Amino acid sequence: MSARDADTAGTEPSLTSRSDTPPQGEDQVVTDHDLGIHGYAHHKAAHLKRLRRIEGQIRGLQRMLEEDVYCIDILTQVSASTKGLQSFGLQLLEEHLRHCVADAAAKGPEAIDEKVSEATRAVERMLRT
Repeated sequence: MSARDADTAGTEPSLTSRSDTPPQGEDQVVTDHDLGIHGYAHHKAAHLKRLRRIEGQIRGLQRMLEEDVYCIDILTQVSASTKGLQSFGLQLLEEHLRHCVADAAAKGPEAIDEKVSEATRAVERMLRT
């Protein structure tokens, strides 16, 4: 590599396509989902805050056991923690439907079917818990 090449390395535009951008054809639709933008992206900070609160509830359960708290009081906290996770999961599912399934709609019926099946399997897993 010459001194000139070293000076300009990384400053010239690449002629190859970026690996994180899907190739675009005449009938290829590129959506946010293709670019790695998930449905929860706009609410990420709020989701993290909510998960930290749930994490605190779980740590509270550990503390309650260590302090020999009455069983029913611990079960009440278990219920609150479980409801918090279920509520978070439902919110994430709603965002998936609004964003990911809507993005699939731009790509056609096969993509929609795939995303709806994926969401259905997620709901089934949530109902088993």
